[in-house]
Amino acid sequence: MTTHEYDVAIVGAGTSGCYAAATIANAGLDAVIIERKDAEEAGHIACGDALKGADKFPTAIPKSKIEPAFTNTGVDHGRFEIPSHDTVLDIPVPGELAVIDRLKYGKLLIEGAEEAGAELHYDTVVNDVKQTDDGQITGVVGKHKDDPVEYDAEVVIDGAGALSLLQDKADLEDATFDTNVRYSQFCSAYREIVEVDEAVEWDDALVFKPTERAAGYLWYFPRTSTEINAGLGFQMNEEPMQMIDDLKDDLRDREEFDNAEVTDKLGAALPTRRTYDSAVAPGYMAVGDAAAHVNPTTGGGIAGAAYAGQYAAEQAVEAIEDGDVSEDALWHYNERVMEHFGARYAGLDVYNILSTAVDVDDLMGLLAALPGKKLAEALYDGKTSMGPLLAARTAINSFGYWRQILDFYKVKQVAEQVIDHYERYPSSPDALDTWQRQRDELMETVYDVTGAEPKY
Repeated sequence: MTTHEYDVAIVGAGTSGCYAAATIANAGLDAVIIERKDAEEAGHIACGDALKGADKFPTAIPKSKIEPAFTNTGVDHGRFEIPSHDTVLDIPVPGELAVIDRLKYGKLLIEGAEEAGAELHYDTVVNDVKQTDDGQITGVVGKHKDDPVEYDAEVVIDGAGALSLLQDKADLEDATFDTNVRYSQFCSAYREIVEVDEAVEWDDALVFKPTERAAGYLWYFPRTSTEINAGLGFQMNEEPMQMIDDLKDDLRDREEFDNAEVTDKLGAALPTRRTYDSAVAPGYMAVGDAAAHVNPTTGGGIAGAAYAGQYAAEQAVEAIEDGDVSEDALWHYNERVMEHFGARYAGLDVYNILSTAVDVDDLMGLLAALPGKKLAEALYDGKTSMGPLLAARTAINSFGYWRQILDFYKVKQVAEQVIDHYERYPSSPDALDTWQRQRDELMETVYDVTGAEPKY
């Protein structure tokens, strides 16, 4: 068996893994990315290709390095189509938007990590962790092609994606690491890259459309005016959708896709749940999809994954330099994630829970009645407000959906309470149990208000 030794071993060459590796290497430590795909396929990841927060990226890989993958920076709003109510909502989206060529972006990320000094080991499938009797993870084992290989490391960073195998293999019983993870908290998604003959009229918008169930949507995101990322997804607590057929049927009904050519197809699972309560264990940290660093209402996760990778790596560097890679030493990584986006995602998860408990027609009626700006705030920020005049106008426009409107505002209030609680995330693992109990009490209110089945 071949054994490699590094300061930090990162599993997965996705966004979080590459930013983590670059950060480690920039700090002068040895970093390796272990990637299951070969060099040609690495970076080819199923994604909607929409990027919110395109103006804000960590510096470990310079933004100038990845900008060539930004194929459409002219998108400036969301377009929500509601055929059942003959309505199209234009939804302002806060922050800078872009649509990217995800494969090109993935390749540039890998180049950026290598240029920083990280090593890439392709064709290597990790199938287990190395762990001491007292619970510290000290490396991973796997196969490089058909040959057994192991990696010894001071810290392992898990960027292996949704439902990471490493978390099944590691004994995390005595750690704070969040193990309350189930398939029902995830979404199954499928997308195609479609080329059309003539420019679409909505090349400045991210187009959303409801599926036949509430907890899911179709999307059409223009990479360019003639190259469209078309896809759909649904919550895994729902009956499975025939995603390929459903997407094909919708494409067939849209004139702009007559004679279109499909150039790529790919599917994936992604988390649509709150960020992990804790993503650290002795010698181990999870980032990106492997720690649910994804907006649970939209499925967007590129910018969050980038920052999570950098935050984890910075904490790993500090811990290694101090000679202490315990949970306590790595804990500040959790705090930074919660402060940056984890609290907001927890609030957004409340709206995701609401979507699983309402009839799709009622949900569409509710969305059609809400002002676009306020809907955007709910979808992206988790908090929104409404003055008396706007509330009255909404009430008039929503005749027949007043009960749903009332339920929405009850949910809004609880979502804001959840965000406020996450903003008081504990500064040490010792206080996590108390914090979790208080959060779970809030979640009982969420289930009471929404009528949803418990998600956690």
